[in-house]
Amino acid sequence: MSKGEAQRCGCVRSWFDKLTTNGIGRSVGPTPLATYAEKIAALETELAARGAGVARVGLAKPTSNLFRDRAARPAPRINLKHFNRVLEVDRAAGTVEAEGMTTFADLADATLAHGLMPQVVPQLKSITLGGALAGVGIEATSFKYGLVHDTVASFEVLTGDGRILTCTRDNEHRDLFYGFPNSYGTLGYALKVTQRTAPVKPYVQIEHMRYTDPAACFAEVATLAAARDTGFLDGVVFAPGELYLTRGTFVDTAPQLSDYTFEHIYYRSIRERASDFLKVHDYLWRWDTDWFWCSKNVGAQNPLLRLLYGRERLNSITYQKIMRWNSRHGLTRAWNRLMGVHPESVIQDVDIPLHRAAEFLDFFHAEIGILPVWICPIRAAPASERFPLYPLKPQALYVNFGFWDVVRDRAPHPPGHYNRKLERKVDSLGGIKSLYSDSYFTEDEFWAIYDRDAYRALKKRYDPMGALGDLYGKTVLQT
Repeated sequence: MSKGEAQRCGCVRSWFDKLTTNGIGRSVGPTPLATYAEKIAALETELAARGAGVARVGLAKPTSNLFRDRAARPAPRINLKHFNRVLEVDRAAGTVEAEGMTTFADLADATLAHGLMPQVVPQLKSITLGGALAGVGIEATSFKYGLVHDTVASFEVLTGDGRILTCTRDNEHRDLFYGFPNSYGTLGYALKVTQRTAPVKPYVQIEHMRYTDPAACFAEVATLAAARDTGFLDGVVFAPGELYLTRGTFVDTAPQLSDYTFEHIYYRSIRERASDFLKVHDYLWRWDTDWFWCSKNVGAQNPLLRLLYGRERLNSITYQKIMRWNSRHGLTRAWNRLMGVHPESVIQDVDIPLHRAAEFLDFFHAEIGILPVWICPIRAAPASERFPLYPLKPQALYVNFGFWDVVRDRAPHPPGHYNRKLERKVDSLGGIKSLYSDSYFTEDEFWAIYDRDAYRALKKRYDPMGALGDLYGKTVLQT
């Protein structure tokens, strides 16, 4: 490499360093108070000093897994970002206790050291335990354990009226325990969460099974989900006649190991090999290195640019920061105007009853056309475990479809044209949509799905002054 090339490379790396600071494993701000009890005592003192309510509480996260813009907001008066540590791994009880801002990367590291993993580990390292509880967290164990909130045993929450409460399935705050999932911070902020764990073995053997018929593929989901030794189950749709289910099984030994943390790309391997072996840690984060396949949008799948990024920057946190920088500065918007196209972001996860999954996929190919699509089965909770803001039919199998891209047209459409099509189709099939991204429901449509009466009762009891805002306003109107 010439001196000039080295200087240019150094300048680009310097730009990356500035853009991607404060990622996983890097400290953000001053060292927090040492213990959870001390943090709670300081928080209670601060709350008492400022009076009733917790308006302008903030998390100050360096990254976000929400994909909906909101109006600019003032800096938070109460900052909870330092509630970010694993507190205890109890192997005998099969639980892990951690503060709400703890990332699943830290949670997985702590539990794996004890031969355990959280029962559901969402696929991106920056997702926090409290965020997955207040939103909806899913992964390839969800066919067995459900969503992240199904695996939570208890949590402590700062409510909108300034109380710090413990919520369990059977205490006086059971209504908040079941109502908190999918509330997105409008009922409170999780300060400490106890999640159930599952034992692991050192390696995961994975089998990639190809299907040309969606109906046959989804019929196989029920069979694989019922098999005793299936540890993980998800899949990818690459084309209308090219679907894969990937089944993972824990094993004690591995004849060879693959590495998808740098040069090789996991989702491409699904097409290239029928079986594979990964260390359990690498399996949990197989999707993070390339943000599933979305790293292509920032050039990270180009071999030369991949080397420039370096192993430490190949992760969803880096890509989020680059794309949010682009969103602020409007480079892609300017390019689309120059090219004369009208883009619409269609970044969604939707859960469809298994018996309607093939029908949804046919609609999706005909009306939306984004590829690839992630598929992940979910087992809904029993009837005794009803979560009113994310209602699923008890014990039923659903298929989560995840798709994250842009649809571009030469002709303009009303805002949310494609997303509205999706919302209507999902509802007609008895499915439900996550709320981390853009939504276009009317208010009546929204509350018919997400249980207006239950939400109003929760707001009245835990946030009577409306300090934390309204779920419809936050997730649809983006206020």
